Amino acid sequence: MFAFSTCWNSERHIDGRTMVNEVRALGFEYVELGHGTRLSLLSGVQEAVAAGEIKISSVHNFCPTPIGVMGPAPNHYLPSSRDEEERRYAVRHTLRTIDCAAALGAKAVVMHLGRVQMRDYTYRLLNLHVEGRADSPKYQRLSTKAVDVRDKKRQKYLDQVYRTLEEILPRAKEMNVKIGMETRLGIEEIPNEEEAAEILARFGSDTIMYWHDVGHAAVKEVLGLMCLDSILNRFRGRTAGMHLQDFHPPAEDHLPPGIGQFDFGRLAPYVTDDMVLAWEIHPHWKAEEIAEGVKRVHELLRKPVTA
Repeated sequence: MFAFSTCWNSERHIDGRTMVNEVRALGFEYVELGHGTRLSLLSGVQEAVAAGEIKISSVHNFCPTPIGVMGPAPNHYLPSSRDEEERRYAVRHTLRTIDCAAALGAKAVVMHLGRVQMRDYTYRLLNLHVEGRADSPKYQRLSTKAVDVRDKKRQKYLDQVYRTLEEILPRAKEMNVKIGMETRLGIEEIPNEEEAAEILARFGSDTIMYWHDVGHAAVKEVLGLMCLDSILNRFRGRTAGMHLQDFHPPAEDHLPPGIGQFDFGRLAPYVTDDMVLAWEIHPHWKAEEIAEGVKRVHELLRKPVTA
């Protein structure tokens, strides 16, 4: 199913029904509630769902946003945190999101799993790209160091992610809601490709699955850390959905289709009927800048793939 995220318009609305109907006016039957969905918006969303005006495909953790948190904050509480109080808050608000998703009939909750606490190597590498120094010895040294530092530090944070998942997956299973662990942009973030495979091996894919973010994966391709075709093939049959967006290298993402350079045809061999394909577009883009490009991509991804 194709859907459109309210990350595009939640900040400018005070009524949830108006918010989702603005997405409906773009031609979408399904909405993903973004991680900027405030509690005050939910009653209007519920009214729209009850009236048959819109359907909810998925919900992005945390939804609703935690009380007292201003603006979108998917990383406000980290499931990987070694601060046990913070990790417990992450669990609490994720369980709340799962309940919200189930109440609205959503198929999935999209979740960020946290990060390895280390220096930020990602943007240092991207800055070298911008300077045209991606082939320089400095870039290679920094890239190697980033991976080495992460490997040495990662396990204690990954263990915290395991603890968090052990607490939330039973609720998700009970509510018949899939958890989609999202591709992250940064080297420092969890999971990388191998960690996603480890998580699926540990917990199975009945309740937790991979969630592919086109823009984040494209950044990692630029950095030489991921191949889109390889990861989508690896998690074929274990991918709950994708966040669609155009991309301009090295790191400009969440663009309307046609604004960037991403070849959406690359996705076609991996798209299945049971996936949620949710557009995540930055708020400053206007409806008329989005609608036509979205239609073209939908036609492309609906076409049968020939051998």
